[in-house]
Amino acid sequence: GSKMAAVLGNDQALVDQVTAAADRVDERVWQLPLERRYRGQLNSEIADLKNMGDDANAGTITAALFLEDFVNGLPWAHLDIAGTMSVGADDGWRSWGATGFGARLLLNLALAFSPTRSRA
Repeated sequence: GSKMAAVLGNDQALVDQVTAAADRVDERVWQLPLERRYRGQLNSEIADLKNMGDDANAGTITAALFLEDFVNGLPWAHLDIAGTMSVGADDGWRSWGATGFGARLLLNLALAFSPTRSRA
């Protein structure tokens, strides 16, 4: 939606830090499951991996599963901010147009970050 971004990750402590930072700066997130039953949608007959799944209704999840192939077991979290990138009318601190959603969240996360673990 336009008011909340999705967050997914392989380390709940890291996802919790992202969620806490989001709450502190009013850039709300909603955790989606990293449902590995969708992983097969990324299989390809002509490439190592497809960059999007076959099910449009699981696009956020398959995008996160695609990214997971490139982190080599490190803890990670993914923010899907596509729906929050712009608003059609003023809404709190968000002015009409591009919102910059995630910039304040990531700054706050960086300032308060606490490493969770070295490998997932």
